[in-house]
Amino acid sequence: MADRRLQVFYTVARQLSFTKAAEQLFMTQPAVTFQVKQLEEQFNTRLFERSHGKISLTPAGRLVMDFAERILALSEEMETRVGELTGAMSGPLLLGASTTIAEFVLPRILGEFRVAHPQVHTHLTVGNSEMIENRVADHALDLGLIESPSHLPGVVTEVCCEDELVLICAPAHKFAKAGSVKPDDLPGEPFVSRELGSGTREFTDQYLRRCRVAPEDLNIVMELGSPETIKGVVETGLGVSIMSRARVFKERKLGMLVAVPLEPRLIRTFSFVHPREKFRSKLLTAFVEFATARMKQLANEG
Repeated sequence: MADRRLQVFYTVARQLSFTKAAEQLFMTQPAVTFQVKQLEEQFNTRLFERSHGKISLTPAGRLVMDFAERILALSEEMETRVGELTGAMSGPLLLGASTTIAEFVLPRILGEFRVAHPQVHTHLTVGNSEMIENRVADHALDLGLIESPSHLPGVVTEVCCEDELVLICAPAHKFAKAGSVKPDDLPGEPFVSRELGSGTREFTDQYLRRCRVAPEDLNIVMELGSPETIKGVVETGLGVSIMSRARVFKERKLGMLVAVPLEPRLIRTFSFVHPREKFRSKLLTAFVEFATARMKQLANEG
């Protein structure tokens, strides 16, 4: 219900780009420019400085942005609260998730939540954890699911469950019968790794360093960006890898892969992140509670 011109201005102000705002709003750039110009005419002042292809907020623009943020948040809260009086949860749910979570955790959860609440329309954005938490902080997403707690001041982190990483190998590999594998057993062993920049790779490297094993000492025979591809390579016996135990649930049941615990255990947390100081709707609360319960259950199944 908030003034459309205010919504468009706020998006441009957040992005500091008419082009990016147009993409986010699914509008043409001339239409975005027209809406901002109308608002400037209403206030009889410039809201943006334009110089050398870049824009910045004027003092008046910064003031309008502060009020726009509060007005839009209140408008959203009003619509949500009125809708909740009907007792039915409906509307959009803007979610973001890191690649690992989006691929092997969320599909079943989103499907089950949709069955329970058919009037909810979920939009999922997939990216690395840093990108997801930044979009949550910018209020472009209602909720994010990432593989580690966020340190951004604009978001709140809620740990929802634990995820254990284990060594995976082919059934014929020498580690397959071991009760556990220590980090200092790994150097020299052919190793199939996630690519640099992967959250799993970074978390594993930190673990190895804590155990006084340099990641550079691993005999990395392949670096792959797809966990599914890594599983396929490890199944051939070419090498071992480190991966979420829950992620190889099917392969373990079929006898295609063996999961061996690391000693000491390697456990990370999955966390929800949501904007600080933003009204939390009944829909968001219901999804967080539902997803947390199911994620814990899936982890235990793994």
